[in-house]
Amino acid sequence: MQTEFISYADSQMEYEGYAAWDGSITTPRPGVLVFHAWSGQDEFARVQAEKMAALGYVGFAVDMYGKGRRGNSAEQNNALMQPFMQDRAMLLARVKCALNTLQHHPQVNRHRIGAIGFCFGGLCAMDLARAGLEGVRGAVSFHGLLGAPVGVVAGANPIQTKILALHGWNDPMAKPTDVLAWANELTLLGCDWTLEAFGHRGHAFTNPQAAEAAGGMQFCALANRRAFAAMEDFLHETLSGAPAAHMGACPTPA
Repeated sequence: MQTEFISYADSQMEYEGYAAWDGSITTPRPGVLVFHAWSGQDEFARVQAEKMAALGYVGFAVDMYGKGRRGNSAEQNNALMQPFMQDRAMLLARVKCALNTLQHHPQVNRHRIGAIGFCFGGLCAMDLARAGLEGVRGAVSFHGLLGAPVGVVAGANPIQTKILALHGWNDPMAKPTDVLAWANELTLLGCDWTLEAFGHRGHAFTNPQAAEAAGGMQFCALANRRAFAAMEDFLHETLSGAPAAHMGACPTPA
């Protein structure tokens, strides 16, 4: 496996992503963006990028906060995340910058891009899908935040990217009413979406460090295994190289 830290930048600041790929593959292959949780790009996100490489993709652990900007407590994490919750245009601009970096990686087929994200990163992956950017075929949210940006108009810009949400039904950060609103939004936008909900599970069920059951945040090995199996199947389908016309939104029922 080949790995490297990649510096990239926009007009705001410098970022440091982490790419991983199988060096024995000599032709360009799909790339998968990995969006981190609220603390910033960390070992967990980089390991997920390496898992993408093991599946035959180029994994790219995104840096949403800027090089060296990381949180070490709930208060610090929240302070880093909240500006993006309040300014989704800024969030999307950072997402686009990371996408552009991955699409220009020499090992990547720029027309076959996927994204996965965890918690805050799930929202990043979702907003990438909502943006309708060229080459982005599939997005996966792991216990992600689901709320749409203000101003989304149903049917105005149909979502061509397929979406998979892997969700703990007892997640206090995305309650059943939020899930229903998300499903209605994507349905009205003509998106091919899938929801896999895990009963009795809360937030952060993929994070081995999550151990606050009373607060709705706890790791679950079974949900984790099932979620990653669903992700692997979904990415294989959406990034398999089928003609783009076959990868679009489901027809809207008459």
